[in-house]
Amino acid sequence: MQPPGTDMTGICFRDKLWLNTYPLDRNLGFDYFALSPFYDWTCNNEQLRMRSIHPLDISQLSKMTWLEYMLSEVMEPQLLVFRKQKRDSAEKVTPMLAYYILDGSIYQAPQLCNVFAARVGRALYYISKAFTTAASKLEKIGYVDTENESETLEPNGGKEAIDFKEVKRVDHILASLLRKLGQAPPPPPFPDGFVPPTTEVEKDPENQQAAEPQPPALDPIIDHGPAKRMKF
Repeated sequence: MQPPGTDMTGICFRDKLWLNTYPLDRNLGFDYFALSPFYDWTCNNEQLRMRSIHPLDISQLSKMTWLEYMLSEVMEPQLLVFRKQKRDSAEKVTPMLAYYILDGSIYQAPQLCNVFAARVGRALYYISKAFTTAASKLEKIGYVDTENESETLEPNGGKEAIDFKEVKRVDHILASLLRKLGQAPPPPPFPDGFVPPTTEVEKDPENQQAAEPQPPALDPIIDHGPAKRMKF
């Protein structure tokens, strides 16, 4: 048989006869997965099955090199996740693809780059649709030709007239916002003891000398001792 292709996300597999006969658990789940077209018959797990060894025996798979399947996630009996990987040594493996069994149906998990591409494409579609809708709404308002204002009063099929209902609606929205916000609050008062700055002091030498403090006759920091009296 030919090995399965890389991209098989568009198909699923389900065998009702097998599901009605055997339980879907971690022991028999791989046998059910081997019936699907996602299974690669050249893998190491198939060699273990031919030798009557459990195909998910990690002690045997670690001794081999080539493609293999590992059971990565288990939520019996609803979900089983198998990871396809390439083993180069006992400790070195390279993940390739992932498959999961959900309620008896087998699917291939999409790659992360494809998921991102699909989500980005969907987001761009809705953004483009939103801009188109907004542009159609704005076109209904129309425009005023200031140069030929008198001509706009006459019916003209080439130019769109102003939609006064739309203008009134916008005015109503602005008025409602103004009522909700209210007037701007007054500035807060000055704190107690605050003296507003005055004008520049006149540069008068007499006033300047009077304003400057005079140094004391004695230094208050130095202790000069008791006053001395003259002896007669």
